[in-house]
Amino acid sequence: MLSSARRSLPQTLRSRASLTRVQSAAISSISRSSLLAQPSRSAAPAAALKPASFARTMSSHAESAVRPEPDKVLQDIADYVHNYKIDSPVAWETARLCLIDTIGCGLEALRFPACSNLLGPVVEGTIVPNGTKVPGTDYQLDPIRGAFNIGTAIRWLDFNDCFLAAEWGHPSDNLGAILAVADHLARKGEPLTVHDVLESMIKAHEIQGGLALLNSFNRVGLDHVVLVKVASTAVVSKLIGLDRAQTIDAISHAWADGQSLRTYRHAPNTVSRKSWAAGDACSRAVHLAYLVKRGEKGMPSVLTAKTWGFYDVLFKGKQFDFQMPFGSYIMENVLFKISYPAEFHAQTAVEAAHIIHQKLKEMGKSSADIKSIRIRTQEAAMRIINKKGPLDNFADRDHDINYMVAYPLIFGKLTSESYTDEAAKDPRIDELRAKITCVEDSRFSREYHEPDKRSIGNALLVELNDGTVLDEVEIEYPVGHKRRRHEGTPLLLQKFKNHIQPHFSEARQSKILETVEDAKILNELPVNKFTDLFVKSAHW
Repeated sequence: MLSSARRSLPQTLRSRASLTRVQSAAISSISRSSLLAQPSRSAAPAAALKPASFARTMSSHAESAVRPEPDKVLQDIADYVHNYKIDSPVAWETARLCLIDTIGCGLEALRFPACSNLLGPVVEGTIVPNGTKVPGTDYQLDPIRGAFNIGTAIRWLDFNDCFLAAEWGHPSDNLGAILAVADHLARKGEPLTVHDVLESMIKAHEIQGGLALLNSFNRVGLDHVVLVKVASTAVVSKLIGLDRAQTIDAISHAWADGQSLRTYRHAPNTVSRKSWAAGDACSRAVHLAYLVKRGEKGMPSVLTAKTWGFYDVLFKGKQFDFQMPFGSYIMENVLFKISYPAEFHAQTAVEAAHIIHQKLKEMGKSSADIKSIRIRTQEAAMRIINKKGPLDNFADRDHDINYMVAYPLIFGKLTSESYTDEAAKDPRIDELRAKITCVEDSRFSREYHEPDKRSIGNALLVELNDGTVLDEVEIEYPVGHKRRRHEGTPLLLQKFKNHIQPHFSEARQSKILETVEDAKILNELPVNKFTDLFVKSAHW
């Protein structure tokens, strides 16, 4: 019967069956020979050792399932958010100015369809009960979508605050998440005031800026909005009532995300995603915090885990360095973009260009008389905003120092409209861009990082066609710098007035200004009442 069954198998299987019998016989013979050759029963057979050795080898490759203590960075951030008391009057006053300025920047962005077209609910017409209200609109959204809307508007024109170090960024981006959540909670009846918003802003600034001081995410190709996500997640966690352990869990999820690539900020891929990337980070932060509130656990060694952690996967195995403990340094030293909607490394260059434009005017000359322009600048500007060749779009232009210098040299101004396709059609702009050369000044690069200076120096040297060389105009500190805060504050308030004017009646503008200019009234105002000042409504 067995023989019959074998004949019914395919040829290949019959061959394998024969081979198997031969192999079995050989193994049986070898085994008998080995047993006969054994010197004594006390000596362990080599074959008997192999399974145990194999098991030990496999066991040595197994991952330990023991959960470690959370990474120190996670703990330090959570402890700061929950326990640190802010006692710096400078930080509180700067935060007030920052809130005013940031809201104004968002309102100004709404005048540009490329921004406003991205806003609103995902499903048109959706109104969320007790939802987040978006300044400058009549939208009322869930806090996740609200964070995207507010964060996108804030960042769109590259006109909100800035902090520059090993990593660059705009800490007021975090207001997208903070205001969205605080407004929603206040509408639910929680007793949150603008004071709570300002505290969250100071701490979000400190987390984002503290991580940026010595750690360059751009060097590994990552965008700085990773720090917006981390900082926003941390402060939002406290706002929604998470405890220390839950806050650590939420922050770990922020680090675990894949993180955005900087490529959308650089030629040849510069696109408007750079303008909504922070809004995206804000919405993600709110989403992650609420997931943890619903019971989602975190990853305690999300940064340090061998092979799988952030350091090994995305930071070339390097751990974060910190220049100082978390406090209020970043808010106290934040940079405001006051006079020009220009990438911050070019702010002093743009200011110098305005001075030279006026000088040319006094001489009876114009940009047409310019033969060459040399810009001495910092290393960061050389890497980020020094572009040659055609500029494709708004996002390309507001990140090119050559464009940002050429435009005011020609027109004596630089506004948000200066970057539009219509404005860029003037052939004189590219003709003048071609005459500009940027060189790094090592002193500017060094003092850019010094904690007691943090300068953003630029110097313009212009030669005319007739051989005249104008005096070089060097500016180290922009008007939005801490060293020029006294000079800059009135200009910052005027900037805010300019931004609210197109949106609201004179009566509403007066009410807004009366509220924001009185620190005591502003601090005590419920968050929803503050947001209502900026919402489109029929009774105003």
